[in-house]
Amino acid sequence: MTSDAIESLSSALRGDIVRPSEPTYDKARAVYNAMHDAHPKLIVHAVDTADVVTAVNFARTHELLLAVRGGGHSVPGFGTCDGGMVLDLGRMNSVHVDVQESTVLAGGGCTLGDLDHATHGYGLAVPGGTVSTTGLAGLTLGGGMGHLSRGCGLSIDNLVSVEMVTAAGDIVTSNAQAHPDLFWAIRGGGGNFGVVTSFRFRAHAVPTVFGGPTFFELDEQVMRNYQALLNEAPEQLNALFAMGRALPVPFVPESRHGDPVMIVLGCWSGSEQQDEAMAASIAKLGTVIGQGMWRMPYPEMNMFFDELLPPGLRHYWKANSTTNLNDGAIAAHLEHGPRVRNLESGMFMFPINGACHRVPEEDSAFANRQSSFAAVIAGSWHEAADDESFMTWVRSYFDALAPYSEPGGYVNFMGEEDSGTTAANYGTKLERLRSIKAEYDPGNLFRVNQNISPKVG
Repeated sequence: MTSDAIESLSSALRGDIVRPSEPTYDKARAVYNAMHDAHPKLIVHAVDTADVVTAVNFARTHELLLAVRGGGHSVPGFGTCDGGMVLDLGRMNSVHVDVQESTVLAGGGCTLGDLDHATHGYGLAVPGGTVSTTGLAGLTLGGGMGHLSRGCGLSIDNLVSVEMVTAAGDIVTSNAQAHPDLFWAIRGGGGNFGVVTSFRFRAHAVPTVFGGPTFFELDEQVMRNYQALLNEAPEQLNALFAMGRALPVPFVPESRHGDPVMIVLGCWSGSEQQDEAMAASIAKLGTVIGQGMWRMPYPEMNMFFDELLPPGLRHYWKANSTTNLNDGAIAAHLEHGPRVRNLESGMFMFPINGACHRVPEEDSAFANRQSSFAAVIAGSWHEAADDESFMTWVRSYFDALAPYSEPGGYVNFMGEEDSGTTAANYGTKLERLRSIKAEYDPGNLFRVNQNISPKVG
């Protein structure tokens, strides 16, 4: 790849290229997880679909390793690479809301915060994640679970269509009618099939929610009661369960700040008249150390973790799915959860019942839809010297839960070393995914991800 070739690429782009010799290079190559310190040969900042086509064609022609970056949050570091090209979509972050149709068109470089900001002005919301700086593309292509999942489904359950660029450089629109196999595959199959340049979603009328955390004493009965609550509560009540440490917030006694606790982060998207009843139903789960729930704009709900988890921390995660919190699983959580090492780390369990279960398993590539919970054991810390101790905690916790877990897990919660679990993740769907991969990316250009290899022959 000659300098003339790079200059030719630069002249064909509306966006720009950052090379290692340039003063902005270190900032441009940085990703959310500081454990990944990769040095790409080129960073392309695309501003439109034509730029994406140009970059994909260049990477394919010159046999460059290609990493596609939406928000850069990928814990395994899939938003960067050594010696190849990073295609950064961050400037493609426009959002258009169609109020009449209750749909939203969002660029492939949007963050969840970009989406929330634009839709909230119309009193609407699209089901997404739980951290506003998360890239919308990675979140959605893996499934997309968050505070509205029980009532409104996953992000992919609200996806109407996408525009994407294939490995051949073709621009295609994919939905239930056009390229339906591709549409099936991208809903849970990750970034294996092309670069999504825009997403069209159905939106829901959710201007405000009632939410916030409740901190409990460590007690196995809290987990039993939590599972029972989610089996009975209205679907507008979403409740994320966590094993972590008590945050230094006003409604937690100062003497308990930093103590290992159980946490339920509730989000009620129903009637204001039932706000206090929902807070009371959560408080009944166990002995409360402190509770703070209030009525807020929906985007605020997705900012709860932002300050605690800024870019630049070191992260190591492992994921599992489970149908039932049985005695063995609860015992494992109680043994390993209290060993959480700091405020930033924890085990976070997302409910995926309710509306999620009403979508047939075969309707998308998303794995383990019929599980009840998707959990991530998330180690997050500041110093490289602490890598081994945090990683050991995550692995031992994961190993203890393994006998009580379903095969595979939520791909967006998995780490780099989990790339070999593709067969377990997708089960009987894998062969169909491999066939679709062979049709749209036979050379596996899009392989910097939880990779699905193309079917041969």
